[in-house]
Amino acid sequence: MTIRVLVAKVGLDGHDRGIKVVARLLRDAGMEVVYTGLFQTPETVAIAAIQEDVDVVGLSMLSGAHLTLAPLVVQALRERGSDIPVVVGGIVPSNDLADMRLAGIAAIFGPGASADEMVTSITDVVSRARA
Repeated sequence: MTIRVLVAKVGLDGHDRGIKVVARLLRDAGMEVVYTGLFQTPETVAIAAIQEDVDVVGLSMLSGAHLTLAPLVVQALRERGSDIPVVVGGIVPSNDLADMRLAGIAAIFGPGASADEMVTSITDVVSRARA
């Protein structure tokens, strides 16, 4: 079964080259990808994820707001009755990883994460969510 991924930029982070590269590599790996564009709110991401019936939400976080915005996306999904897992890629300091996981982030990809690592991890996250 094909994995559907919604990728999004939440907040005021306008750096979108990386998320476009990730969207393409996920597509090239056989996943269906929906890109919401820049400057989304946690609520718009949650609504789009539910409307698009995706299996996972991928957030690109380069602004330093990962501890605030990523948990708000998880919260917005849960408030709408959705258990869609959320993964984050970008600049996340190692001392924030535990807090991100406690906030419900299913996987975190830092700088240098390989395409294979992302595809394998997202596939595993979706497999666990579907089980």
